[in-house]
Amino acid sequence: MSFQVNAPPSVVTKLVKSEMSVEGEPKKQSREDWKKMKELEEMRKAGTAPAMQDEEGKDINPHIPQYIMQAPWYFGANAPTLRHQRQQGEVTNESSMKEEWQKRGLKEGSVATKFRKGACENCGAMTHKKKDCLERPRKVGAKFTGEKIAPDEYIQVCLSHDYDGKRDRWNGTDLMEHQHKLITEFDKIEEAKRVLKEQKLDESIMHDKEDGGDNEDKYAEEMDMPGQKFETKQRITVRNLRIREDTAKYLYNLDPNSAYYDPKTRSMRENPYRMNAGSDGQDALYGGDNFVRGTGDAHDMAKQQMFAWEAFERGTDVHLQADPTKLELLHKEYSTRKEDYKQSAKDSIIDKYGGQEHLEAPPKQLLLAQTEDYVEYSRHGTVIKGMERAKVKSRYEEDIYINNHTSVWGSYWRDGQWGFRCCPAVINESPCLNGFLVVTLTFVSECVGVILARRPMWLPVMSRCHQ
Repeated sequence: MSFQVNAPPSVVTKLVKSEMSVEGEPKKQSREDWKKMKELEEMRKAGTAPAMQDEEGKDINPHIPQYIMQAPWYFGANAPTLRHQRQQGEVTNESSMKEEWQKRGLKEGSVATKFRKGACENCGAMTHKKKDCLERPRKVGAKFTGEKIAPDEYIQVCLSHDYDGKRDRWNGTDLMEHQHKLITEFDKIEEAKRVLKEQKLDESIMHDKEDGGDNEDKYAEEMDMPGQKFETKQRITVRNLRIREDTAKYLYNLDPNSAYYDPKTRSMRENPYRMNAGSDGQDALYGGDNFVRGTGDAHDMAKQQMFAWEAFERGTDVHLQADPTKLELLHKEYSTRKEDYKQSAKDSIIDKYGGQEHLEAPPKQLLLAQTEDYVEYSRHGTVIKGMERAKVKSRYEEDIYINNHTSVWGSYWRDGQWGFRCCPAVINESPCLNGFLVVTLTFVSECVGVILARRPMWLPVMSRCHQ
């Protein structure tokens, strides 16, 4: 480790110009000087040579790396020093104390009863003018009435913080309040959990004594079940996420044109038996992840999750996974009260304005004995056509085909290129090849018919060519 002056670029330029030789090239450090410097560094590390000293006369550890010991050029160090690595002395700003930082709002104490000169003409406070007043503009200001003088506000001093002080998110934090709110509450919860755990342990021990110790083989039959693991330390049965004897999703249908399987998330959103649904009952094995999400209790669980979020925002401490029973009871009570409120509102409106006879009327189809719904039935009574679910239309254009195509662009994929499914064309906005062939064949047949009508003698020749 050796000290080298790290001067500013302008000073380095001047030194280089002053050390230029006759040939116009700067002088370089000789190999002997460089070897002497390295030998001196090794001797200092071995302890045979005295260490370097800073400007205060303190020894500098020779094992400190060069990039730490070397001061930057803007520090202006001309001698070995480590002062740039120590904390620089800064003047503490007294205006950034907690008391002055936290002073906000209205001043405490007595409020003036008479209007004072220089006060706000609207509310009577001395800390702002009429144009800066945030109170409602009075019809007659406090300057003329002398009543309801508003209290003065705290005037915050100019807090000349440094760069870090302006961005200190914990400036003005009350440590005692943090201690009371978080740490004390956490200690109480842990103490309650410990007491509850002791009670449950005592109850389990008493229960085992009453049974005579027959619970040793309680889970013996379930230990060898596939997909489960028995932990002897905690005596609990842990079930894996998936039983290995179950068939994987991607093995339901090996057709490459079937539903897409994502191996990263292990998801198959569509039904792999969609092409042959209903044959041999294969569609009953697996219907896709979207089918599972849209049936059963998935909707009810989503509603309960939304109810839990809304209840938590209104101050009710409830969670779907932590307290499912409590959430279920609260949701049932909320639904019951909501239905009762709707029914009471409906009954009050009917009692006030009448019209109960219109609500009890039969459907319009029964009154008029006709309907516009078109439905076809088979001889067995099943619906053949009609009553289909309406297609959802988007704001984009649908079912619009160009250049005689019967499918849209992008419905065909092969060898890294998109195309039309109706024909093997992979050029966008190109005419349909199937339609082109039909038009060409039609034109050729018409021409042949005209030729045969005009030249009947060519018919044997055309028949021989056709054979």
